Amino acid sequence: MKTRVDLLTKEYPPEIYGGAGVHVAELARSLRPLVDLRVHCLGGPRDEEGVTAYREPRLGDDANAALRTLGANVEMAAGCAGAELVHSHTWYANGAGHLARTLYGVPHVVTTHSLEPLRPWKAEQLGGGYALSSMVERTALLHADAVIAVSEAMRGDVLRVHPDIDPDRVHVVHNGIDTAVHRPDHGTAALRRHGIDPERPLVLFVGRVTRQKGLPQLLRAAFEMDPEAQLVLCCGRPDTPGIAAETAALVEALGRSRGGVVRIDGMLDQVSLRQLLTHADVFVCPSLYEPMGIVNLEAMACGTAVVATATGGIPEVVADGETGLLVPVEQEQDGTGTPLDPKRFASDLAAAVNRLIADPDLASAMGVAGRIRAEKFFGWDRVAERVHTVYRHALGT
Repeated sequence: MKTRVDLLTKEYPPEIYGGAGVHVAELARSLRPLVDLRVHCLGGPRDEEGVTAYREPRLGDDANAALRTLGANVEMAAGCAGAELVHSHTWYANGAGHLARTLYGVPHVVTTHSLEPLRPWKAEQLGGGYALSSMVERTALLHADAVIAVSEAMRGDVLRVHPDIDPDRVHVVHNGIDTAVHRPDHGTAALRRHGIDPERPLVLFVGRVTRQKGLPQLLRAAFEMDPEAQLVLCCGRPDTPGIAAETAALVEALGRSRGGVVRIDGMLDQVSLRQLLTHADVFVCPSLYEPMGIVNLEAMACGTAVVATATGGIPEVVADGETGLLVPVEQEQDGTGTPLDPKRFASDLAAAVNRLIADPDLASAMGVAGRIRAEKFFGWDRVAERVHTVYRHALGT
């Protein structure tokens, strides 16, 4: 008989806005043959069997958003009655996992996609709720029966930030990619819809508008990029009005200095994303903090060369000189990841992009190698098997 595992998450289809949500959706699909899986998520009702969604309670107009999340976590924990193991993702569900562990005496596994203390800019977004989210995450990690880090770099961060966690409880399981879904797609409907010229070189960014993703740094670098190349910015929801305004001002200034700047707001459908990734000559990931970065895998699976910051878990995904180019950066050690020399970082980022734009044969060869690497090392079936091994370890079986 299969073990009942309850997967706890904020994001789940169709409400996905970041890499953690993509991870949970793919992991759930691949885990179902191995365990009796139930999914608990936040947001609107879901039609999928075995999936329960929870609305955040109304606590008053002035209530901090983090308190509403914790209110939903209480109901989510109640829904875990009967589980033999609970597995939570991000602080938005860590509280429910810790409550379920305490209440029902079942193992709690936590996957760390990032760490709150290494994202201090979230104080802009959450206010005092940032201290609360950090406390919830820390409590869950300290008491978890097993911690899954999505990269070796992430494991190092966990043990550095929380030195009182037993290293034997922290396991590395890299993110995965469905190479049957993420594959080269040479259709041009998405390009036509957004006014992108398929005959001009294309540099593509896909990510949330957040300090973490380095979009302002990319926009400053773009002033030094080949003016013949189009820059397409697929921007997710901004974290705060401040970062939204800064990004808008930089995009406007860039548009005055060069043509071919296209901004697309909101989550893209799978086909559109695949077509844009396939047609891109370079996918650029300027992140300042990135435990791994699923979007780099998506680009590689679509056969596109990647230019990315050599930070966090990115070097475990992008093979420098083989599947793309890594841009070194010296960063502040205060948790912000701010480049010590922002002008040099911007120039180095632009130079790496320009190198591949100027050498399409090299970019094409890196794209082919990226597809091979994605298929060989990052399949979701392999990820699910490794996660299942962690479950058995936590259960003592």
